[in-house]
Amino acid sequence: MTQKFDPAPKDKHAVDPKDAIRADRSKVKTDLKEGLEESFPGSDPASAVQPKKSKDA
Repeated sequence: MTQKFDPAPKDKHAVDPKDAIRADRSKVKTDLKEGLEESFPGSDPASAVQPKKSKDA
């Protein structure tokens, strides 16, 4: 006779996966904002000065 499958009881202290994903996304957004606050502005033009050619070329 086959036995009926009896899964382990649900862990009532475990974190809900959806809540964990939301918290992780929130932390990533906060870290990105803080990192970009002190960064050099991305709208500055690129340098027009070209490096000198090497002697081998």
